[in-house]
Amino acid sequence: MELGVNVPNFGPGTNPDRLRNWARVVEGLGYDLLMVSDHVAITPDVAEQYPAPFFEPFTTLSWLAGITERMRLGTTVLIAPYRHPLLTARMAANLNALSGGRLVLGVGVGWARQEFEALGADHARRGRQTDEVLAELRRAWSDTADYGTGTIPIWIGGKTTAGLRRTVRYGDAWHPLRHTIDFLRDGLEELRAIADSLGRPVPAFAPRILLRLTDKPLPDDARVAGEGSLEQVLRDLDTLRELGAQSVVLDPFVGDPAETERPEAAWQALATIAAHR
Repeated sequence: MELGVNVPNFGPGTNPDRLRNWARVVEGLGYDLLMVSDHVAITPDVAEQYPAPFFEPFTTLSWLAGITERMRLGTTVLIAPYRHPLLTARMAANLNALSGGRLVLGVGVGWARQEFEALGADHARRGRQTDEVLAELRRAWSDTADYGTGTIPIWIGGKTTAGLRRTVRYGDAWHPLRHTIDFLRDGLEELRAIADSLGRPVPAFAPRILLRLTDKPLPDDARVAGEGSLEQVLRDLDTLRELGAQSVVLDPFVGDPAETERPEAAWQALATIAAHR
């Protein structure tokens, strides 16, 4: 099972040197994948959780591609309605080629209503627009003379039935973010049922989970996957492997933007997990 890391590309402590150090730590610890998030206009609803500066994902990953050698690079998740689909197709194809075929394109519908308004995007139609973008990406990439022949896996986020249906229709993997093991297990059952009803293959499973190590175990009914004692987190990883996860992305950002100024605690947690792979 591949292990990846969601690296903060936002917040008061984020700058080129810190992003470079994050990449070196993640690749140096042997992780297989480095992913970053997406916001374009840092409106008040975004800034409350993900304050400026915010490094745009395609730009950031293109730069990190020249710093790293082995691990894959991806988005968790790119907000599909924020960009014209042909622009996304072009940037993704170019980044995949420049990185030697290392791109994973995680895609989601988005949530920040004020950001949608700032970008002139329709928050109410974001689900349908995401479907349209995904269909257009597939069509564009079929023109291999223009976009190249590199295969770009599409991971689709979302927890609703509509999101699962979108994953089956357009995605290579389901990429849910920060849920409990029980939720993920139930979601996989629904994903399989939808795939069967549509006569399509069941997409792969590639969840992103919180990474928060605690000194003492947490009640299992009060925690999400990846949160708790080392033994609990390792058990979660074993369970996800048993559920068929091909990739698991660890997210060491607990929620305080000040964490971006002190990444050492996150690096230590990642080192601890890496030592027990």
